[in-house]
Amino acid sequence: MPAGRPGPAAQSARRPPRPLSSLWSPLLLCVLGVPRGGSGAHTAVISPQDPTLLIGSSLQATCSIHGDTPGATAEGLYWTLNGRRLPSELSHLLNTSTLALALANLNGSRQQSGDNLVCHAQDGSILAGSCLYVGLPPEKPFNISCWSRNMKDLTCRWTPGTRGETFLHTNYSLKYKLRWYGQDNTCEEYHTVGPHSCHIPKDLALFTPYEIWVEATNRLGSARSDVLTLDVLDVVTRPAPPPVTTDPPPDVHVSRVGGLEDQLSVRWVSPPALKDFLFQAKYQIRYRVEDSVDWKVVDDVSNQTSCRLAGLKPGTVYFVQVRCNPFGIYGSKKAGIWSEWSHPTAASTPRSERPGPGGGVCEPRGGEPSSGPVRRELKQFLGWLKKHAYCSNLSFRLYDQWRAWMQKSHKTRNQHRTRGSCPRADGARREVLPDKL
Repeated sequence: MPAGRPGPAAQSARRPPRPLSSLWSPLLLCVLGVPRGGSGAHTAVISPQDPTLLIGSSLQATCSIHGDTPGATAEGLYWTLNGRRLPSELSHLLNTSTLALALANLNGSRQQSGDNLVCHAQDGSILAGSCLYVGLPPEKPFNISCWSRNMKDLTCRWTPGTRGETFLHTNYSLKYKLRWYGQDNTCEEYHTVGPHSCHIPKDLALFTPYEIWVEATNRLGSARSDVLTLDVLDVVTRPAPPPVTTDPPPDVHVSRVGGLEDQLSVRWVSPPALKDFLFQAKYQIRYRVEDSVDWKVVDDVSNQTSCRLAGLKPGTVYFVQVRCNPFGIYGSKKAGIWSEWSHPTAASTPRSERPGPGGGVCEPRGGEPSSGPVRRELKQFLGWLKKHAYCSNLSFRLYDQWRAWMQKSHKTRNQHRTRGSCPRADGARREVLPDKL
């Protein structure tokens, strides 16, 4: 064949395609090399069988007859490619039982399942067949983009490569895994929004990054895309999803703090979805008195699962609720979404042991100050604690000691008052601080 002359595959590619009904069935699906003897007398084998070649390569093939009938020869044999008879000058006899074929500068296969190279007997019967795969190895996929419709699924699409067509069946697999641990997973629902796309319908974790990539494989090789790292919460959604978050914290317990009349302790358990070590959560608490609809919110709870409410009214029933806002340890580009509030939990503070007006106690005498500098200082101290130490990591030890001393002091004062006198020194009430705060 003269140098530079297009191969038979290139010549046939220039012709307009014929209707499918006029083509040989081998063009629709490559028939593997199963010999078929028209008269049953002869069989043959093509070598090489089912070769895979790069575009522009050459092929040397042979069709060798095997049979028990004396005089069986390769005379009269001919070749077809995708149902079209090849010119006789492309083949020649190697010996009495073998017909050789030489093809140069091969073009890409006309069908991804392979071109049909068939050896025929003189009467047109098929003696042997081979699939001829001519194409290119896959290129590195790129331009991966993903989105979620409901924050529980993920749809991704990609571009196969700059050259595009490989002329061979190329398998694309979308792989994904949790970034910091876990095994590779393979997407299974392909072609959902186009030829190069896949949909992951469920079982995705929130608030932690995923690694996503595409692997392309065909008979001539494989290629892998760059890894895309994303959090499902961070991808653009189509359309905008309804708010999705975790369940509220379960097992919220509210209890008294010893005999302290103005405090309650709140404890809860992290939602099951956040038990993974990659997750954290920040919490909010709100509370109200029994006969009110106005809630007070405590924001500075951080990621603790317990909190002490201070500065409450003695002898009062409170309803308490907790909610959480989850996020990943390694961060997310978008703020998390607050859960619903937990079911209200009720508890009451201890009743105050200080008697109220009209209780028959000794009232302060005229001209006696109701609160001196020491009391004002303690009230300022209490106010600071109420403002800064709700649920932070500050120790409540000083505050607890002060409250216990105040309650003990009130008990002592009340005992004296019930005897008809008030404790005095130098004509004025004395406020005594504890030895240690």
